[in-house]
Amino acid sequence: MSEVRRIVTAVLIAALLLAAAFALYAWVKSRPQDLPWTKLDLGQPIGLFTGRKLTGLTQDFGQCRRLLDKAGVRYTVLAPVEAGASCGYRDAVRFASGGARRIGFSPANLGVSCPVAASLAMWEWNIVQPAAEKHFGARVTRIDHLGSYNCRRMYGRDTGDYSEHATADAVDIAGFRLSDGTRVSVLGDWKNEGAKGAFLREVRTGACDLFATVLSPDYNAAHADHFHLDQAERGESGWRACR
Repeated sequence: MSEVRRIVTAVLIAALLLAAAFALYAWVKSRPQDLPWTKLDLGQPIGLFTGRKLTGLTQDFGQCRRLLDKAGVRYTVLAPVEAGASCGYRDAVRFASGGARRIGFSPANLGVSCPVAASLAMWEWNIVQPAAEKHFGARVTRIDHLGSYNCRRMYGRDTGDYSEHATADAVDIAGFRLSDGTRVSVLGDWKNEGAKGAFLREVRTGACDLFATVLSPDYNAAHADHFHLDQAERGESGWRACR
């Protein structure tokens, strides 16, 4: 009798393992973006490793451009800027009108590194527009920003590490304009207890799944009027900041 029990137990274990394997296969097939080894696709939903893959594009301008092209993002490539050992860029693009990216930027002609552009596109599609529809029943038509490229050290100091702005790998977002005329600003509405505040907190937190660094008014007074979004490379540790 004990031998029969062992056989039955073995069969049950095998059946459970087979069922688990089929479940894992189905999950992998339906959520490839959740795996570290699958290729990045800007048109896919945000996955567990999407942010790290976007940051990794800083090493491959050609691949970044191919991803933008595939996703239907229209852009122009900016001429390289050489400004010393710590400043300048060779992978910057400027969004063009039309295409899959419908949100405009103010001031116009925003130029950012390609990985930041790819991240902004995914942020729009997956986070910003759904949040606007949820909280206002309207769409974001324009994003107000405080710029990207700026050859300076962090916080404008005379010494210390250079900012990600020094290589166009960062952008500062100040507010949003909606299709119904609503305007939402980080400075004026971060502490709002209604829809505006909820919207800002949602798009801030959502950005953390895409950018290496997200700094908001919750971080310090220097960010009271904007979200700092960047794609900083941090070596093998790849640590990310969301504050």
